[in-house]
Amino acid sequence: RILLLAQKSAETDDPSAADLYQVGTLAQVLQLLKLPDGTIKVLVEGLSRVNVTQVTERDGALQGIATEIESDESREPREIEAIARSLMSLFEQYVKTNRKLPPELLQTLAGIDEPARLADTIAAHISVRLADKQRLLETLQIGDRLEMLVGLVDGEIDVQQMEKRIRGRVKSQMEKSQREYYLNEQMKAIQKELGDLDDAPGELDELARKIAESGMPKPVEAKAKAELNKLKQMSPMSAEAAVVRNYLDWLLGVPWKKRTKVRKDLKVAQDTL
Repeated sequence: RILLLAQKSAETDDPSAADLYQVGTLAQVLQLLKLPDGTIKVLVEGLSRVNVTQVTERDGALQGIATEIESDESREPREIEAIARSLMSLFEQYVKTNRKLPPELLQTLAGIDEPARLADTIAAHISVRLADKQRLLETLQIGDRLEMLVGLVDGEIDVQQMEKRIRGRVKSQMEKSQREYYLNEQMKAIQKELGDLDDAPGELDELARKIAESGMPKPVEAKAKAELNKLKQMSPMSAEAAVVRNYLDWLLGVPWKKRTKVRKDLKVAQDTL
């Protein structure tokens, strides 16, 4: 048998007694497996909760003195049964939406009659923080432990549903981008087949040259280039392309570089008016 205690911080490489929780688990070693990288994998079965009263170091290993602690309950059996049923109902939802858990687990749980054992078995299969699992381990009142699990499982279901919505949005955005790319490529292929695309590049290059040489202010030039890029993605025969082309022609028609000399002769101005 071995004594299992969780570290308060997983970042501590060489934990001392102060780095360990006081409540742990007495376990039976079922299997030892040495991996190729030298790591030893241990399969254990939890037997009971224990409270550690003393931890000492001997021959480079920690040894502890502990006493077993039993679960207790002050609530009515019917109330405990009702909470256990609520927990099972929620956990069934959790298993159905969690690909990491086998459906056969529900059959195993259905054969457990003891509420305390049911709570501990479910606690071993939910993805919650170590601190939450330690709280479950330290909670001796069975009803309180079951209620705590109801809250944790319900929270995990909410997280799963949120992850599902996020995956759905990402998938939808990817499908939309792929569909737009496919349609653009298809449109280009059709235009090339009709002979429209062969003339377009030279025409668009000419527009780009005119924009660069027009002497437009920088903000106007940036807008013109953005509209030109938009035009490149459009079908030359579309109404939108005609609107963009007319807008670019109008911008290019503005005499950005031309200047006229201002005459300050009041007599000439009076005669003109």
